Amino acid sequence: MKAMTYKEYGNPDVLELTDAPLPKVGPGMVLIKVKAASVNPVDWKIMAGYLDEAMDLQFPAIPGWDVAGVIESVGIDAPHFQPGDEVISYGRKDYVHGGSFAEYISLPERVLARRPKSLDWAGSAGLPLAGLTAYQVLTRLKLTENETVLIHGGAGGVGTLGIQIAAALGARVLATASEKNHDFVRSLGAESVTYGDGVADRVLALVPGGVDVVADFVGGNLAATLAVLTDGGRHASIADSEVEQHGGTWMWVNPIGSDLQELADLVDKHGIQVKIDSSFPLEEAADAFRLSMDGHARGKIVVTVDELS
Repeated sequence: MKAMTYKEYGNPDVLELTDAPLPKVGPGMVLIKVKAASVNPVDWKIMAGYLDEAMDLQFPAIPGWDVAGVIESVGIDAPHFQPGDEVISYGRKDYVHGGSFAEYISLPERVLARRPKSLDWAGSAGLPLAGLTAYQVLTRLKLTENETVLIHGGAGGVGTLGIQIAAALGARVLATASEKNHDFVRSLGAESVTYGDGVADRVLALVPGGVDVVADFVGGNLAATLAVLTDGGRHASIADSEVEQHGGTWMWVNPIGSDLQELADLVDKHGIQVKIDSSFPLEEAADAFRLSMDGHARGKIVVTVDELS
């Protein structure tokens, strides 16, 4: 099969389109024919070696954790899916090696969910990591109907989905963003708040009694978070471990298929959208990484996979 691989740590220039072995399909696993994958910052951070102390990697490595595709075959004792099923996954494995920037990927069926019917292949590929991150943060914080939540980083990949998920759960949503993105976050269902100095005052002007929940998807917001929380309020961050010293939860997304299925069902029920910034063919994955590294994409960056062999 064709796959984008890298043989050493480095910038996107180390990526190359190669012939790679078809993944093996062990017990409890399925082989997926990839339709689309999406880029997340963690992909190029791993490739650059920034997470070398935290994550095992085997060269040559195929990047990519987000995937949408069609099941090609199933292994022994994998009873929940069949060939032809359309699925999505946050396919993080125990070590980095066989990712989704390829024509095929093998994954344990426990990390799969059925593809949302309301999303196309690009949107489906952009949902798992960012959407599951937002969903797990908000559900672990036990956000309920009629509560008020503040989302730090409302215009980012996780934030855009977090706004929509929180709104679908029945919460009142405030989200920080730059002024140029205010209309954008409002279109998703949030009240926009300009981030930066004075953000706590701006939040309290809208919610004088404070907010029940804060979800920090960008980091660097602990002081503002503590200033706007009600007594007994809950908060979590995916980017700032210091929250643990102040009653908060530091989280990283878990590849749990049942959670992803709940999210996919929520997407179909409430018409949640996955905003796509750009799409690149597999052989141009390096350019997709460069765009992600630039930090100015608004929405997900997708890599589409067609027959290349």
